Amino acid sequence: MRPKIYITRKLPEQIIGDLRGDYDIRMWDEEEIPVPLDVLEEEMKEADGLLCLLTEQIDESMIERAVNLKIIANMAVGHNNIDVHSATKRGIMVTNTPGVLTETTADLTFGLLLATARRMMEAEDYLKSGKWKTWSPMQLTGQDVHGATLGIIGLGRIGEALAKRAKGFDMNLVYFNRSRKYEQEKELGIDYLSLEKLLQVSDFVCVMLPLTPETTSMIGMKQLNLMKDTAVLINTARGGIIDEKALYQALKNRVIWAAGLDVFEEEPVPVDHPLLTLPNVVTLPHIGSASIATRLKMATVAVQNLKEGLAGETPRNLVLLNKEK
Repeated sequence: MRPKIYITRKLPEQIIGDLRGDYDIRMWDEEEIPVPLDVLEEEMKEADGLLCLLTEQIDESMIERAVNLKIIANMAVGHNNIDVHSATKRGIMVTNTPGVLTETTADLTFGLLLATARRMMEAEDYLKSGKWKTWSPMQLTGQDVHGATLGIIGLGRIGEALAKRAKGFDMNLVYFNRSRKYEQEKELGIDYLSLEKLLQVSDFVCVMLPLTPETTSMIGMKQLNLMKDTAVLINTARGGIIDEKALYQALKNRVIWAAGLDVFEEEPVPVDHPLLTLPNVVTLPHIGSASIATRLKMATVAVQNLKEGLAGETPRNLVLLNKEK
């Protein structure tokens, strides 16, 4: 019998075509709707390999019932949607897709920073709603990006790529990371600061961290109160890193000037979420890696991880428990 693979979202035939000769492929065929939990649980019981997205929460109880499962290939850099500990304990490999989305996500992050600083989305709505009647000296004025101080929280691959883009705008660069990166400091001209000091001096703060128990609600009211009242907070990492209730209060009361968010604690974000009611928030539906080329690369890497794991090899992008700490 051929190994069985379940894919939780419809992928292009050009990506999965070379799997069909060697594997029994089943795939949820809805592009816009996540696979229902009951369907996923049933499919996992029979599957040898699973290719999933961040929209699928793979917990311990599901892993326990997946008696044939050998590998979970996550089509994402993060893997907080999977109980990696439970999977590893049962000999199930978990993989991700690092590297391929670095530049695309950095592009989006800097674009979101620009859009938020210069109130681009608000200005578009202003024009389209017929409010633009004349030119006025202080109409829709925003914050300058060139020459400003950018604080990057988490200097991983994407953080480094963001710093390179910021250098083109003559921004002053500072960062906070779990460990110092001396080589990158010299290469990028970026200074290491404590988190508290970074928040105090930065005009723009970009969150570029994975979501872990240590980073959950890392930015709360205490941290927001340290920031300038003209500061802009950008998050294209994971929603749970920022306390959304505290952020709402900080934005509403002008503790900080604005925020640009591509991620939320709950996704899709409810349309009645308080943050969506504020004029000084730019919101996007988690599109950090959403270029055609990058999404195809991510899917290709996930498929390659899957094939390597099912062939008894160690996948090149195996998630190790010590990397979570």
